[in-house]
Parts: sequence; structure tokens; C-alpha cells
Amino acid sequence: MSDSNIHRLAAFRSTIEVMLADGVLTREEKRLIIRLSSCLNLESHQPAEIYQAIIDGKETDKGDRLTEDEQREVYKTIFEIAIINASLSKDEFRVMAHLRDIFSIDDEEHQIVEDELRDMVKERFEDPNVVEKTLSTLRDSVRLVTTLFDNVRKKNHGES
Repeated sequence: MSDSNIHRLAAFRSTIEVMLADGVLTREEKRLIIRLSSCLNLESHQPAEIYQAIIDGKETDKGDRLTEDEQREVYKTIFEIAIINASLSKDEFRVMAHLRDIFSIDDEEHQIVEDELRDMVKERFEDPNVVEKTLSTLRDSVRLVTTLFDNVRKKNHGES
């Protein structure tokens, strides 16, 4: 179940911090940043300000709360962008695991999102080869995100 105490700017900031953990923002991560800022309805100046605050080690405003529906929609949209572009990287998987963690997306909600994406793929692509390749990528992605999510959850809860 999604967390009702998640704030828009805080979610954006923590996701950027995850992306910057390796010290590099890849092209794929930059694409996700743009889409994430759009999904979170950030003002045009906010992403750059938050990025600079992270670099400078300064605090930022948390922003207003995200509804559970907004959290699920953000998760679904970012997952869709990562999968449809078929350029999945470990960085993108870490982002997905992070979003799943902060939004408290449980296995049931994740399955709903996965099913919606699967249906969308089938509707969007007529070529059976493209559908199968995309669905295969989706299945592989789900397995990896689930593994990463479980590792993040264990780490955050003090398990080894």
C-alpha cells in the first residue's frame, strides 16, 4: 500500500540522490529526471535548484504531499519509460527499486502496475515479435526490480 506521507520535492530529491550515488548522471537517468519532474508536477526551476542543493549539501523544502494515486501513477509512468525505451541499466533499476521503496509499493500494487503495462504493450504494438521482446524485457525488469527492492527493504530495516 502506498505511503500517504510522501512529499513531492522530497521524492524527487531522494531519487536524484540515488542517481548520483555513483557520481554520474547517465543519459537514461537524465531522461528519467525530466519525466519524473513532469510526473511530480514540479515547476521548471525546481529540478535544477534541487540538483544544486544536493551538490552544495543544502536542505530543500519537502513540497506538498503526493496522494497514493499520484504515487502509483508516478511509479507506473517511470517504469513504463524505463521499459519501453528498452535501454534498461542498473541505474534505472536502482531508481525503480527506490521509487517502489519510498512509495511503499507492495507486491500486490506492483503486480497491478505490471499487468497494466503488459496490457499497454499489447495494445501499442501490433508486431508479435516486438510485443514478445517488450514483454520479455518487462518480465526481466520486474524480476530485477523486485530483487533490488527486497535488498533495499532489508537494508533500510537493518537486516543483513
